[in-house]
Amino acid sequence: MGNTFGTIYKLTSYGESHGPMIGGVIEGCPSGLKIDFNAIQHDLDRRKPGQSKVTTDRKELDIVEFVSGIYNGESTGAPINFIIKNKDAKSKDYSDMETVFRPSHADYSYHEKYGNRDHRGGGRSSARETANRVVAGSIAKQILAHYKIDIFAYVSSVGEIVTEFDKNLSNQELRAISESNIVRCPDETIANKMISFIESIKSNGDSVGGQIFCTISGAPAGLGAPVFDRLHADLGKAMLSINAVKGFEYGSGFEGTKMLGSQHNDEFFNDKGNLRTKSNFSGGIQGGISNGEEIYFKVAFKPVATILSSQNTVNESGDNVILKAKGRHDPCVVPRAVPIVEAMAALVIVDHLLLNRTVKL
Repeated sequence: MGNTFGTIYKLTSYGESHGPMIGGVIEGCPSGLKIDFNAIQHDLDRRKPGQSKVTTDRKELDIVEFVSGIYNGESTGAPINFIIKNKDAKSKDYSDMETVFRPSHADYSYHEKYGNRDHRGGGRSSARETANRVVAGSIAKQILAHYKIDIFAYVSSVGEIVTEFDKNLSNQELRAISESNIVRCPDETIANKMISFIESIKSNGDSVGGQIFCTISGAPAGLGAPVFDRLHADLGKAMLSINAVKGFEYGSGFEGTKMLGSQHNDEFFNDKGNLRTKSNFSGGIQGGISNGEEIYFKVAFKPVATILSSQNTVNESGDNVILKAKGRHDPCVVPRAVPIVEAMAALVIVDHLLLNRTVKL
């Protein structure tokens, strides 16, 4: 259980970090979508390990191979099956951890639930699985492009270093700046500070967390449903399903609790026949349904659990042991998590579009 996401546009993800491959099956993709394979590979390249000095040293090309559901470059309406072969798994790096529960990892909880676990890189609990989400999300973004819906995420903080960029820049301009540096931050000065900080953390064998900010522009009013299927609830579930995520807030979020109702309410006005709001503390969602304004949210990531410093823990026999982890790990996950956040947002929005109406491209 727990390996399928979505109602109509669905991704079923499979595979382990150190197995022969990972992959997925996408159901519900409308037929006739011309697939941009280069765009999918570009998104995978943004997520793949070994891409910069502030990421893990594991080298995976993450070349996606499509097995079914696409003919002559277009979706057929049948399930789309794809695989990504693991090429640089080094299971021996985890041999000392076969019976040891790593602090803040899923080792103990998996062991208690299933009676066994794959200690090689965390197996199914590894963030390697998120490459599958990026493939499905990249195709979802191509569907959204037909509706002029754009999703853009960037790193807004690393530790206590927070972005301070020009808010008047367009998403296109911010995207260009973000993708020009290895931490995907839209402020070059702050980006350099983040890079230096992550490098120092990495050299000390430690890790650090951060936040990602995401916007969804062009989404029509009416996406979402009352009570249990609220749009922001589905976005929250999508983001909280990503490895290392510890928090999600949309619109004014927790800062909104410090405001008065007279300050926080988004007043409506008629903008040349279009109903708009003067402010957007609601984050583009009211009553669980989109109102046509920009949807925005933040996702908080904890420091990566695997650090190269000695830690106290226990093994499967209950003995106290000292663990000094080996292997190749990210000192900060947020730069590589940007395309994952975008992908999960795209899965949610496409699913709600399909729930609203039959989509024909």
